[in-house]
Amino acid sequence: MEVEDRFTDLNPKTCVVLGGRGFLGRSLVLRLLKLGNWIVRVADSAQSIQLHESEALLAQALSSARASYFHLDLRDKRRIEKVLEGSSVVFYMDVAGIDVNNFYTCYKLIFQGAKNVISACRECRVKRLIYNSSADVVFDGLHDIHDGDESLAYPAKTDNMLSDLKAQAEALILSANDIDGVLTCSLRPSNVFGPGDTEFVPYFLKLARYGFAKFIIGTGDNLSDFTFSENVTHAHICAEKALNFQTVSVAGKAFFITNLEPMKFWEFLVLLLDGLGYQRPFIKLPANLVQYILSVLKWLHEKLGPRYFSYPLLVNFFQLASYTRTFKCMAAQKDIGYLPTVSLEEGVTLTIESFSHLARDSSFTRCCSSTEQSKADKLLGGGKVADILLWRDEKKSFIYFLVLILLFYWFSLSGRTFISSAATLLLLATSVLCGYGFLPSKLFGFSVQRMPMSYFEISDTVVKGSVANTAYLWNKGFQKIRGLAQGDDWSTFVKIAAFLYLLKLILSRLLTTLIGIGLVFAFMAFFVYEQYESEIDGLVDMLFSCLKEFMIYLMRISPVSVSRFLHYLDYFQRYEGPRKVKDLR
Repeated sequence: MEVEDRFTDLNPKTCVVLGGRGFLGRSLVLRLLKLGNWIVRVADSAQSIQLHESEALLAQALSSARASYFHLDLRDKRRIEKVLEGSSVVFYMDVAGIDVNNFYTCYKLIFQGAKNVISACRECRVKRLIYNSSADVVFDGLHDIHDGDESLAYPAKTDNMLSDLKAQAEALILSANDIDGVLTCSLRPSNVFGPGDTEFVPYFLKLARYGFAKFIIGTGDNLSDFTFSENVTHAHICAEKALNFQTVSVAGKAFFITNLEPMKFWEFLVLLLDGLGYQRPFIKLPANLVQYILSVLKWLHEKLGPRYFSYPLLVNFFQLASYTRTFKCMAAQKDIGYLPTVSLEEGVTLTIESFSHLARDSSFTRCCSSTEQSKADKLLGGGKVADILLWRDEKKSFIYFLVLILLFYWFSLSGRTFISSAATLLLLATSVLCGYGFLPSKLFGFSVQRMPMSYFEISDTVVKGSVANTAYLWNKGFQKIRGLAQGDDWSTFVKIAAFLYLLKLILSRLLTTLIGIGLVFAFMAFFVYEQYESEIDGLVDMLFSCLKEFMIYLMRISPVSVSRFLHYLDYFQRYEGPRKVKDLR
């Protein structure tokens, strides 16, 4: 009611928020409505507006005609003119729904869209145009920026396509200043975050879910400037006022916008991850190694396409995580009167609260406190073996591990044959048991506990069960062998032949090594998998997806005859093979 009373007392101005349903666009629309002296036109690419529960103020404004929504395609100049007609101010926010892997679409929406907006502003006699740019427009991807100011030139070359197109759009808008009465300026916020973020914070949380956020690229000492979303929208309001009253010092210029609190990038990431229960980064990777991996991913991106991973986003993350980028805001403070209204600490707290639905406990706490059976426990059957291999009782698991290591050494590394090692071990065990049987009930004042005879007895039920299982396996194996001899199942025959040949190679060369590796693997792999279940599953899914795409790529570049042969082979295995085997029977 207070806002409505102010609205009736003031002479409202009409403004258009292009990209008004994007991350920053929503925040700006809400701030304009709270000020009470604006009629707001929200324009975006969605066909209709879908309101969230937190947007009650916008819903009320739409019902009272203080706000209106327009579907808009920035490639349609005439449509832009219809939306802008009668407005005095245009806030040109981020374009939503851009496919960063499609250069043509990005070019049409960002660069050509900026030309259309400028032309429409001139045609509709718009007085002020404020463009939301980015601090990335002056970053070349190769050099640090320490306290950069507005004198920095656009880089001659950069690997970041979006930043390059944004720089071109910004240059167009600034060069159009004071043509046909349109005053323009540009704001360059650095690393914007906050509630409702759809890119910056969600991207890091996605990395954390897959276990990649635990890696620190480079030394981890690089500084960055971050900007809370409400401070960016506040800067737009300040810029509009300054364009109206201080035209000379603001019009045609760009201004860096930050929270004025530069900090180490990885420390900022730790604040977010800790607040949402994810593991903090702790493993340092050399930047050169990561660059080499990116070069491989670039090749895959060019060959396989962006279906399963986006190379531009990976490059952007690498640059953000490994280079220093800090900026001065003295010009914004002096010329447009900007000062942050929300501190960095408060902004991080608000952001963590808004993303609480994506929070999770640490993997260790989850596996120790959760009553749900883990995948590793299910794979091991959930019995005594699972308890040992998953280290439920560390003392017991360590004893079993030590005993198995000693047995491995005794049978495989001692230099004796298997029969000799078994006979020696049996003789040693018999001697120990006999000596233990002759011990007195008390020895040096200590009582010696006797082993009951039941330890060495085997019940009739166990013996009968073992004999029955052996007989069942023998009969089933005999049936399989008879079927193979009669040629009933060639597929199984090929599999068994391959297995026996592989087994021969293993027994002759790699058996000892594989047993040792398998022993260590069994006591480590299942435990590690239980700790990082979701991360490992995500990594495996990604690898299988890349492998699938790589196979499709090989099929695409292979000769037609090979492709047909592979297709026919796949068809034969699925349909014709079983049918012919059935006919032979």
